[in-house]
Amino acid sequence: MSTFQRTFIFLGFLGFAGYLVSFISNRDSLFEAYTQKIPGTQVTFEMTPIPEGEFLMGNDNSNNQDEKPAHKVKLDSFWMGTHEVTWEAFELFLDKNYELAISEEPIGEIVDGLSRPSLPYLDMTFGMGKEGKPAVGMTQYGAIQYCHWLYLKTGIFYRLPTEAEWEYAAKAGSNSRFFFGDDPSKLIDYAWIKENSKESTQKIGTKKPNPWGLYDIYGNVLEWTYDLYDPEFYKKSNSLNPQNPPVRLYSRVVRGGSFATAADELSATKRFQTSPDWKRIDPQIPKSQWWFPEAPFLGIRIVRPLNPPSPELIKNYYTASPITDY
Repeated sequence: MSTFQRTFIFLGFLGFAGYLVSFISNRDSLFEAYTQKIPGTQVTFEMTPIPEGEFLMGNDNSNNQDEKPAHKVKLDSFWMGTHEVTWEAFELFLDKNYELAISEEPIGEIVDGLSRPSLPYLDMTFGMGKEGKPAVGMTQYGAIQYCHWLYLKTGIFYRLPTEAEWEYAAKAGSNSRFFFGDDPSKLIDYAWIKENSKESTQKIGTKKPNPWGLYDIYGNVLEWTYDLYDPEFYKKSNSLNPQNPPVRLYSRVVRGGSFATAADELSATKRFQTSPDWKRIDPQIPKSQWWFPEAPFLGIRIVRPLNPPSPELIKNYYTASPITDY
């Protein structure tokens, strides 16, 4: 091979390497906070990047056995909503007529044909109001269908966080009980809880955020995760992007506590579980099996993976049949 040929190949390699570096840099530069506008409306919500990393999930010093053993978990990058999903955003999905009334353009046949609940006949805020407040009172199935509606509106794969993603984001690189330390008396600066909420949800974003820009990660409303609740799961959990898909209706994992949770009951590692008692009254006609629990303390925070799954897996996520409770 001549010197010219070797030089040409070397320069070609440098060019490719430069392209690769540029591609990676451009890709990484896109992993930043952004505002998502719901097409056809003026409603927006904020997403913040959660970097990939490894952390210690669980707490060996806890009195709760389901938080043990503490174990290392590694997660891929994802975005997470800076706030819990508000009524302004959720009601567009909940009430098709409302969506049609405020939309600035046709909503489209696919969105129009999306399966939605019939309108509840009770006040779904349970007297707490809607303006600027987190939406409450949806089952996990209803929360996933909201994400499905968002996908049809935006073309972006939004979903519920896994239990591991939630804890990782809540800790924000810390190893203490809370992201700000171990003193529960300081929670009132960061969260709406039993001690300061006046037994009601409060407007999002009025307390201090955690270091990764997440507001109300503790308190205000419990937040759905995707995972089945299994008190023994930590003993068998995978270390890479673990999840425990639901195979039965009860119990599922919810995280973060609510306006009704006392400070001494909260921590970044605390695992809450759903209860069939939450569905003793279903505020729908006819009675549904999976849309609304009587849970004014339960809401949603959504995530978006940096690297979305295949279209087939996205479809499977959104179209899985609800598990009946009878």
